[in-house]
Amino acid sequence: MHKDLQEVLISEDKLQARIKQLGLEISSSYKGRCLTLVGVLKGCVLFLSDLLKNISIDTNVDFIMLSSYSGKQSTGVVRTILDLKQNIEGRDVLIVEDIVDSGLTMSYMLKNMTTRGPRSLEICTMLDKPSCRRVKVPIKYSGFVIPNKFVVGYGLDYNELYRNLPYIGVLKKSVIKVD
Repeated sequence: MHKDLQEVLISEDKLQARIKQLGLEISSSYKGRCLTLVGVLKGCVLFLSDLLKNISIDTNVDFIMLSSYSGKQSTGVVRTILDLKQNIEGRDVLIVEDIVDSGLTMSYMLKNMTTRGPRSLEICTMLDKPSCRRVKVPIKYSGFVIPNKFVVGYGLDYNELYRNLPYIGVLKKSVIKVD
């Protein structure tokens, strides 16, 4: 375990087992169709990569980068930093996200993607933190429901650190700088 962590919340083995299950569920749901995975950068990278390996149907991948965080706090304002390269009109689209907490970013993204005319639009998140929800969002595929703790690892960061940890951990309070 990394020295800056208070605990490992979800082990690498549990993550990989659940991602395999999600891949099977998604493959079954979209059988016979081509699925467009839209990864929300940067946090989704490890999750999307492993999920993709466990999906057995035809897929294509695109990315979007949104920002609403400064340090560990959501600013409440969502900005698009990088937009999709592909046209998603008429396609089955699955948004792949690292974590849904307040729901503000995902709500913004759903509205934005809906205007582009996809055939279907669903959400797959590795982590769901419903106790922090400020806006209700329909999550179709959820890896883990977690408590209201500040987590890092497996793509999630604090000030761009800890993304490379192969598990989900809770950061020690002493490491988090108060603004």
